[in-house]
Amino acid sequence: MSKLISILKIFLGVIFLSTLSNFSFAKVSKIGVLAPMSGPAASDGESYVQGVTMAIEEINAAGGINGHTFEIVVADVKDQSSDSVLNAIEKLLNEKDINQVMTGYASLSNFELPFMAENEMPYFLAGNSQQTRDIIKPNPEDYWMVWSATPSYDAYETEMVPLVESLQAEGKLRIQNKKIALISTDNPYSKTIYNGLNKSFTAAGWEVTVTEMVPSGPVNDWRAILAKVRQDPPSVIVNTDWQPDNAARFITQFNEDPTDSLVFLQYGPSLPEFTELGGDDTTGVIYNLLFGHLPGTPLADQMIKKYEDRWNVQSTVYGIALYEMAMIYFDAVTASGGDPFNIRAVQDALSKTKKDVSQGVIQFDPETHLALQSNDSGIPCQFLQVWDGERHLFYPPKYVTNWTYKEPPWRNN
Repeated sequence: MSKLISILKIFLGVIFLSTLSNFSFAKVSKIGVLAPMSGPAASDGESYVQGVTMAIEEINAAGGINGHTFEIVVADVKDQSSDSVLNAIEKLLNEKDINQVMTGYASLSNFELPFMAENEMPYFLAGNSQQTRDIIKPNPEDYWMVWSATPSYDAYETEMVPLVESLQAEGKLRIQNKKIALISTDNPYSKTIYNGLNKSFTAAGWEVTVTEMVPSGPVNDWRAILAKVRQDPPSVIVNTDWQPDNAARFITQFNEDPTDSLVFLQYGPSLPEFTELGGDDTTGVIYNLLFGHLPGTPLADQMIKKYEDRWNVQSTVYGIALYEMAMIYFDAVTASGGDPFNIRAVQDALSKTKKDVSQGVIQFDPETHLALQSNDSGIPCQFLQVWDGERHLFYPPKYVTNWTYKEPPWRNN
């Protein structure tokens, strides 16, 4: 009997130790978020935090992963200057138990990527993919912990020409001349797209009548540039500045004396502030995104409802995107064995991601660590039109549900 009791004790001890190994060492794992919580991009920063918070709430409510639960730690990159970004990163590096850092964009040049790699800090970002590609491609093995949910920005520079030609051929867009005005602000994101569009339209036989580059930051008065545009009215006007308040002022001042032109504005129209500030003047503007949910598609509609129910605010590109990025990370933690502290294993699993999300299909290019761009089997270049305060997807055809491009009101006057 005593021998049987001894065996039973050993058996129970083994079960106890097994249970202990599975649960007693599970602890809180933290996700750092680099976000502009103050400064001109604060609305984007707030949406980053909302998206990651929503994902963490969901995973923790389901019991976490293998006993591990998650917390968010926010570091403010403020005006996105080098000093502000480095100070925010330093804060996260000094915080215990951070196993993943996420952002939409922290800086406008992604200068921080080598710093993250040097410190082996896992970094999942979404913005400024051209810079991401240029930094990673020469030595992708050095950046095993850096991944981008955004594809190459090449399509921002090339897709506009075929879109215009397609709309013209379908009789939806009136082109009275092959002239274009190009305007930008002097920051890496806007300038790269501006230069690329200049090349692609010129190669397609268009005449660039205006090329204006103004200092980066708030632009209160676009009227001097618009006066130059009106001297030789083009069929297309493009402004690649990305800030929503600048975009709202641009279209409002354009509508003071509009030309018979298609107006394309980069990124800013995707944010609520654009329509809030610009009001009725924003109706008819088009823009494109290589990142963000596809309005009108079932998965996007589901995400929009979830986001707006949780936060009681209009959903944003980055709010939904950061939620989905966090869920992709949680999938990688699960696939790698359930230990968020095993960073190498988690990042290896992350690199193998292939998942349907509200912006298309996420999978990564092993050479650049960017999401793959494709209008069919990756992240599409989507074109949207603002109308009566709403944003409507009208390209690519695969994802269009109930909207077609309309000539803006100023072209019908």
